[in-house]
Amino acid sequence: MPDSEWYAALPKPDLTPPAAVFQTVWPLLYLLMAVSLYLYLKNTPKIQRPLGIVFFCLQLFLNFLWSPVFFGMRHIAGALLILSLLIVTAACTLWIFYKTSRLAAGLIAPYVLWLLFAWYLNFEIWRLN
Repeated sequence: MPDSEWYAALPKPDLTPPAAVFQTVWPLLYLLMAVSLYLYLKNTPKIQRPLGIVFFCLQLFLNFLWSPVFFGMRHIAGALLILSLLIVTAACTLWIFYKTSRLAAGLIAPYVLWLLFAWYLNFEIWRLN
C-alpha cells in the first residue's frame, strides 16, 4: 500500500478491515471482472458491445485513478468524488451487462457492493480527518 505510514496514522472508522482483507479481495474482484467482461463480449452481438466496453473501461480507469489521488496526493475528498463516479459507472456497467448476460452482471455485483463499502470507508476517513 503506497504511503502506508500516512494511511496508518489516519483516524479510521471501526469497520475498517485489516490490510490483508484488501490484499485478498481486490485480486478476486479483478478476476471476477475479467470473467464478466469475457462473458459480456461472448454473449453480446458485436454491434451492441461498444457501450458496455466504454463503461467497463471508464470504471476501470476511475478505479486505477483512485489510489494515486488518495494515497499519492492525499486528497481524501477528491478520492471520494472519484469513488462516487466509479460507483455510478460500475452500476451502469452492471446494468448494461445484465441486458445480455445475467451471469456477467452477477460477477460484477460483488465489485459494486465492495465499492459501496469502500465509499463508506472513504467518506468516514474524510469526515474523521
